[in-house]
Amino acid sequence: MKRLFYAGITLLVLFEIANVYFIMPMPGSQRMASIDLAYRLYSWRWLFRAIFVVMIVAGAASAWRAPGRQKFAAPVALMLAAIIVYVLNFQMSADHMFVAPASVTMLPADRNKVDTARLVVGIDVDGHARAFPIQFIGYHHQVRDTVAGKPVMVSYCTVCRTGRVFSPIVDGRSETFRLVGMDHFNAMFEDARTHSWWRQANGEAIAGPSKGKALTEIPSRQVTLAEWLREHPTSLIMQADSGLKSNYSKDFDYETGKSRKSLTGTDTISWHDKAWVVGITVNGQSKAYDWNRLRRERVVNDVIGGQPIVLALASDTTSFAAFVRPSPSERFIVRNDSLVAGVVAYAFNGTGANGTLEPVKASQEFWHSWRTFQPATARY
Repeated sequence: MKRLFYAGITLLVLFEIANVYFIMPMPGSQRMASIDLAYRLYSWRWLFRAIFVVMIVAGAASAWRAPGRQKFAAPVALMLAAIIVYVLNFQMSADHMFVAPASVTMLPADRNKVDTARLVVGIDVDGHARAFPIQFIGYHHQVRDTVAGKPVMVSYCTVCRTGRVFSPIVDGRSETFRLVGMDHFNAMFEDARTHSWWRQANGEAIAGPSKGKALTEIPSRQVTLAEWLREHPTSLIMQADSGLKSNYSKDFDYETGKSRKSLTGTDTISWHDKAWVVGITVNGQSKAYDWNRLRRERVVNDVIGGQPIVLALASDTTSFAAFVRPSPSERFIVRNDSLVAGVVAYAFNGTGANGTLEPVKASQEFWHSWRTFQPATARY
C-alpha cells in the first residue's frame, strides 16, 4: 500500500506537468502536433486527479507508519506534490499570468494619456473608430468592447506578433473567452459554453465540440496612434487599466523590434523565425513580404491570386496599409504620406478625390507564425 501512495503522488505530478507542458512554451512542446492529446488530458483532468488522489489516500496510512526516518518521506512528498500542483495550476496558468482588464476605458484624443508613438490595432465599425494600444492588449491577449452596438473581441499574441479582431458571436450567441494557453506558439482561447479551444491567429476552433468553426474577423489595421488619429480624429483610444499598470511594457523595445527576448524578441535578419513579415491573402493565395525590404522600398506593387495590390509603408516607417490597385497597369509610389498613381493621390487610409481604394487585409507578424498558419504561402 505504501507503493500505492508514492505511485499516486508520482502520477499526479507527472499528469499536472503534462497538462501544462503541451499548452505552454516548454522546450519542444510548441513544435508538436499534440493539440488533440492536450485537449483530452485537459478535458479529463478531474477524473485523472480523482484516481491519483484515491491512490494517495489509500496508501497514506501505510506510508505514514514507515519506520525511522522513512516516516518523514511521506509528508515531504505530499508537501512537494502540493506545491508543484499549485504552481502549475495557478502561477503558471495562462489566465493568471495575463489578467483580463477589469474594465475597458475608452477616451477621445483630447483626453488620451497614451503616447501617440505607440502602435495600436485600430478598427472602424460603421464609422465608429477605436484604437487599442499593443502595449496593453499584448499583455491582456484579449479585450472585449462594444462598437456601434456590436460586441468585438480584440486580441493580440506577442509570441506570434499577430493582432486580430473578431466578432465573438458563436451560433448566434455572444461568447465569452479566456486565455488557456498556446499551440504552435500562438495564443489559444477557451469559450465558456462548450469549452472548445480557439486559435488566435485565425479565430478557428481547433479542439472540442466547436472544432471546425471559426469566428468572423473584423478588419483592422496596425499603425501608430498618431497615424490612426490623423486618419480618424474622432477615434476613442483604450487607456491603461489602473490596477494593472505595473504589468504593461514601459519601453518601446517590442514595438520597434529592439527586443531580443527568446519568445517575443525580433530577428533582424530577413526570413529568420522572428523576422517581421507582412502577410496578405487574396482569393485563397497567400504571400509574405519581408519587412526589411519594405522599409527600404516603402511601396510594393504586386499581384496575389490574380488581384493587383499595393502595399505601402508610411513615413514613420511603422504604419503600413494595403489596397487593391484599380488596374494592373496602375502602379503606385509613395510621396510623403500619400499613395500616388500618375496624377492621382490617395491618403494613407485609401481615400482620394477620385474615390476610395479597396483595402486588403494585411498583417505584420513573425515569419514563423505566418508560415505555420499559411503553409502554402509564397515569398515576395
